[in-house]
Amino acid sequence: MKMIVGLGNPGSKYKNTKHNIGFITVDEFAAQHKMEFNKVKFEAIYAEAFIGSEKVLLVKPQTFMNDSGRAVRPLMDYFNVEIEDLIVVYDDLDLPVGKLRFRQKGSAGGHNGIRSMIDHLATADFNRIRIGIDRPLGKQTVVQHVLSGFPKDQHEELLIAIKDGVAALDYWIEGHSFSDVMNQFNKKKNV
Repeated sequence: MKMIVGLGNPGSKYKNTKHNIGFITVDEFAAQHKMEFNKVKFEAIYAEAFIGSEKVLLVKPQTFMNDSGRAVRPLMDYFNVEIEDLIVVYDDLDLPVGKLRFRQKGSAGGHNGIRSMIDHLATADFNRIRIGIDRPLGKQTVVQHVLSGFPKDQHEELLIAIKDGVAALDYWIEGHSFSDVMNQFNKKKNV
């Protein structure tokens, strides 16, 4: 069983904000695989389906970003998901808009959702897909930046990044290791 967690904030107020790129990406994955987020458990909504012979859970924590791990840990325990069978998709201020980076471990890097994941999973060694949202410009604070939408001139880059993120998830679910995913997709122009 594979678990793909998109990080974001619940509610229509945050739906298309930069901080919700994890939710947006798993929504696109769900749409491509005709999966529905129609189940609720442990403060998360999730979708499940077999893709080929692999059972896949798509998870959107409903705890708000800063407490994401609180929803994910009990789901992993309930479904008996091993840490190597988890991928977390989230926004990254340190990458240009639409760029992807794949990592198997690392610090939270100032990301409170990842900090919560590390705290609740008791490890920083989990697979990640980071999607660039760039740093705020001018006098805009980080909070204002992450809770705002993407300007229209960034939509094309963003759609390509989401498409590439979904392609990487598909490649992983086909049976490739996350190291293979990193080798295959970090080589692209995304890094």
